[in-house]
Amino acid sequence: MNDAPPTDPRRLWPRRAAIGFALVVAGALLGWWLFTQLGQPFAIDRWWNETLPADPGAVGLVFGLVMNRVGGTWVGVFAIPIAVAVALVLLRRPWAAGYFLVASALSALVVQLIKNLVDRSRPEDILVTTDAGSYPSGHTANAATIAIVAIILFPRVWVALVGIVWTLLMALSRTVVHAHWLSDTVGGMLLGAGVALIVAAMFTEQLERERRAVRERRG
Repeated sequence: MNDAPPTDPRRLWPRRAAIGFALVVAGALLGWWLFTQLGQPFAIDRWWNETLPADPGAVGLVFGLVMNRVGGTWVGVFAIPIAVAVALVLLRRPWAAGYFLVASALSALVVQLIKNLVDRSRPEDILVTTDAGSYPSGHTANAATIAIVAIILFPRVWVALVGIVWTLLMALSRTVVHAHWLSDTVGGMLLGAGVALIVAAMFTEQLERERRAVRERRG
């Protein structure tokens, strides 16, 4: 299936901005609620954390460790964004590269800001080394940001499905190694997706013009 044809930016950007803003507000409100509750886990958080085994076994541990490195550390924070941006530039889509870098950076900034404000404690049985602040999950926010950026740039059904699966697997991996409560990953999804949509709204005209140029080059 080919990319969807360019859409009138005047109709597209308000929808992206509205949905993105709603998602970010939802993630921020969840963080505020946790702050008022001193970061105490919800009943579903405790249930999910206790349902997952304290020792995930070899397969579960490898899964968690691989996703931990790919979704964060220098690999997820620097290597992957830079590599993707370079690839987009080589594909003659510099505005797409700029959109991806701005969305990734802003998503990480929002996550760190809320982490420090909420200052939620992580589960006690955590199996990986990480920074302070459990809410929201930075790994999951990063995955959601990447998924939305991919869907915006390459609006195809299979891209959307891969993006959704990738985000859910990242969220699962963070709870498998007990690095986060379940609600942390939900907050990460809301914030990561919301920021990506807000930035997409800002870049809508440039991205649609660039997509039109790509279609014209293809003939």
